[in-house]
Amino acid sequence: MAEVAVLGAGTMGSGIAQVFAQAGYTVRLIEVSPTQLARGMAVIEKNLARSVEQSRLPAAEKDAIVRRIASSSALGDAARADLVVEAIHESLSAKTEVFRALDSTCPPDTILASNTSSISITTLGAATTRADRVIGMHFFNPVPAMKLVEVVRGFATSDATHAHVLDRARRLGKEPVAVGDSPGFVANRVLMPMINEGVFALYEGVADAAAIDAVMRLGMGHRMGPLELADFIGLDICLSIMTVLHEGFGDPKYRPCPLLRQMVAAGRLGRKSGQGFYDYPS
Repeated sequence: MAEVAVLGAGTMGSGIAQVFAQAGYTVRLIEVSPTQLARGMAVIEKNLARSVEQSRLPAAEKDAIVRRIASSSALGDAARADLVVEAIHESLSAKTEVFRALDSTCPPDTILASNTSSISITTLGAATTRADRVIGMHFFNPVPAMKLVEVVRGFATSDATHAHVLDRARRLGKEPVAVGDSPGFVANRVLMPMINEGVFALYEGVADAAAIDAVMRLGMGHRMGPLELADFIGLDICLSIMTVLHEGFGDPKYRPCPLLRQMVAAGRLGRKSGQGFYDYPS
């Protein structure tokens, strides 16, 4: 089976690498930070070990999955793959730089996909000489458990690339949904304004964080309230996506709440920093 390269060994990248390896693909997980690369590989091992403990995966299969993942710190190793999935941090400048580098590194027929949750696929494609082979594959956290993949078609994405990536997602056991290249796509265009409105309710003193989340859990049937969810996603990511929506549409309804900006500036990013709308003792 073909080789897949995944760029970025954070929460999303390690999860994406895991699901491709579980589906039988040879995977190269590429990360410039040795510490993050080791952490990402350890997370994959831990996730698979938990599945073995829960009798959802044979121990021998777990070992085979791990063997299918090779780690690397060299972007040039992506040249061996027929599909590259970029999963670095949500920054247009950083992603554009990576796509330019991939374009000069990978063979012309390699498909370049981005796991971006909000950034324009058309813009990323325009940074390459193969815009027809650039596409969005927006996975959801936690990647091994969540079925949805938003498959985002840029302005120049070809029919063949689109069909190929839809098929790849299905081979992973996912349920791909084709969406257009609009700021935030569908998921975050709907979700992030709800989270932002929850932050505004707190900012304006309508209720405290626990009450806001309780209303949405108990009254709307949500598994997590908007502020709990923001902490889980990362407040910096929420702010980044709201900024993309605000700038992309030019509509004041997408204005990020000042409290969200203040908390990100203060380093209160949610679970990953230990403090957000709630505290998370280490």
